[in-house]
Amino acid sequence: MKIGLVGYQGSGKSTLFQWLVGRKPEMDGKGTALATAPIPEPRVEALCEIYHPKKVTYASLEIVDTPGLSRDQVGNVSRLGHLREADYLVCVVPVFDGSDVKKEIDAFLEEMVLADLEIAINRLEKVHEQQKRHLPKDQLDKLAVEEAILQKVKTGLEEGHPVKADEMNEEEYKATRSFRFLTEKNRMILVNTGDDETDHASYEKYSTADVPVRAVSVGLEVELAQMPADERKSFLDEMGLTSTSRDEFIRLLMDFSGQMVFLTAGEKEVRTWLMRKNGTAIEAAGCIHTDFIKKFIRAEVVACDDLIRLGSEREVKAQGLNHREHKDYVVQEGDVLLFHISQ
Repeated sequence: MKIGLVGYQGSGKSTLFQWLVGRKPEMDGKGTALATAPIPEPRVEALCEIYHPKKVTYASLEIVDTPGLSRDQVGNVSRLGHLREADYLVCVVPVFDGSDVKKEIDAFLEEMVLADLEIAINRLEKVHEQQKRHLPKDQLDKLAVEEAILQKVKTGLEEGHPVKADEMNEEEYKATRSFRFLTEKNRMILVNTGDDETDHASYEKYSTADVPVRAVSVGLEVELAQMPADERKSFLDEMGLTSTSRDEFIRLLMDFSGQMVFLTAGEKEVRTWLMRKNGTAIEAAGCIHTDFIKKFIRAEVVACDDLIRLGSEREVKAQGLNHREHKDYVVQEGDVLLFHISQ
């Protein structure tokens, strides 16, 4: 799961990267930085008490920091291009400098619309060039269909409407999915407040059904993360401030981006795995190894909370709380899975 961070220059986007991954971004030649943020899972410690594994592995999110956007929009289409491979976007809006939240959110949408519009226009130009060639009728027919679909997308973007997969039919989706339009991506708005902000919840009124809004004092959180726990609490109490822990925000990102955790456990390793919510057992098997998809026989399932409460697999089985499932079983958050595969 790749989380793309985007924001105007000076928004605190790179500070957010530092908070999430524990170090400052080290930009590559393209001006991007990539690092992983382990996903907190408190149940792992309890499972380790049961299995005493040789190895413990946590699932993680990939965090991508990208070049800051320019207020004059020059070069922004190119900068936003780095986000097309991201699965989810976090748009960082600063208000510590007195900026208007609604105007900042609207500005982001406009930037993404313009970037998508350029992609659609460029592809339409290529389609028109190909249509002038002496091609077989079936190829010309395909180009005509693509032209009509892209023209529809272009018209919508020119009117300021984001690209939405759920508003497309199957043919339209197949024709456009390779472009990975930015306005089609799920995203959240992170309002970056001043250190003395006390009413973070007030910013949630800007949320929509599609785009949630949350507020964090990112600079303050970086400072707090470097303090011992007792000093951190004393500081917050003295200043009358509240804090959002990094773990809380990581779990929030998972929830908003439609992800969840399942686990595998044994003496060799206790491990967490990331998969989409409402995913099936065979999808979970594929997270472990693609070969498991072809060789899947069944999955043995135990709720992690039951396993921890009873203290052993033996007790879980004795109480009939384990169950065997087929490939279409919908995995529940916190399931402990054991896969049986053919040799």
